[in-house]
Amino acid sequence: MVTTEQLALNVYNLISEIPDPEIPVITIKDLGILRDVVYSNGEFVVNITPTYMACPAMGMIEDQIKEILATNGIQHVRVNLTYTPAWTTDWLSSEAKQKLKKYGIAPPSHSSCTKLVNSPETVACPQCNSKDTELISRFGSTACKALYKCNSCKESFDLFKCH
Repeated sequence: MVTTEQLALNVYNLISEIPDPEIPVITIKDLGILRDVVYSNGEFVVNITPTYMACPAMGMIEDQIKEILATNGIQHVRVNLTYTPAWTTDWLSSEAKQKLKKYGIAPPSHSSCTKLVNSPETVACPQCNSKDTELISRFGSTACKALYKCNSCKESFDLFKCH
């Protein structure tokens, strides 16, 4: 007999490969926003944590979760946005950081707790690995990224901000 834990794990595995709408090379599992799935009172409860409070991608992610599960015959689903504990870049998998760099986004280089959020940092360019870079704007293509410029290869790039 299949346990409720096994059913929840099957649902987790079905949705774990959903790509992040803003950075399609990483999944919601890689990003660390897919917290868990539980089966309770006849429904699957999917808990996700936004990267920040007003993340516009959460509605799309919720829709994708429900669509994939409906396609697989799972109708009774509730998606919870969980704000505690707050998401941190520490939840990014090592694989996610590698995928970000390959995609042209500098991944966070340290734990979110080791650097002040508002202080610029030395960031290696994801294109040429030069550390001769400078902060252009604390806000990049999305609020969770900062915009940098490489003085060596002259390319601009986003840094996935630590928090």
